Amino acid sequence: MATPHHPAGHGPATGNPYDAPGGQAHPPVWGSATVPTVCRACGGGTAVNFKVRAHTGFLIMMRFEHLDGPFCRDCGLAVVRQMTYRTLIVGWWGPLSLVILNPLTLVWNLVAHLKYRALPPSAPLPGRTHLDTGPPVLRRPLAYVTLIPLAWAVWVVSQIVSHSS
Repeated sequence: MATPHHPAGHGPATGNPYDAPGGQAHPPVWGSATVPTVCRACGGGTAVNFKVRAHTGFLIMMRFEHLDGPFCRDCGLAVVRQMTYRTLIVGWWGPLSLVILNPLTLVWNLVAHLKYRALPPSAPLPGRTHLDTGPPVLRRPLAYVTLIPLAWAVWVVSQIVSHSS
């Protein structure tokens, strides 16, 4: 039996990937402003593909993490909160991390937060749920661990300024 081919005659036909469970309801329209996507966590119908980042600073080393979307509003906010919370706790413990990389990661996650918050709410697929958003980042007590390295940095800068004059 011959293998079916695409209409153009190039390669075997593989079926419609949009019929798969969790797939898109219809193929994306390339060149248009919107490309329909579904949330990778809950299957919600309105999602945006944006990367969320976390940063861990060690004394002389550092580690970068990221999680790609697409995520719906609730799942995206849950991922942003979790990654931002982790960054606030363990992101400051290196010189480059304290001054440059952790603040940039937090700004990136703020942009991600604004993107996901702007989405309309969507319902998850039957049998699936949104990721747990938990409390906002600044209502989590360990987020204030950030104040320790920031206080130290302010002290160092003030000592340098006071001793240089």
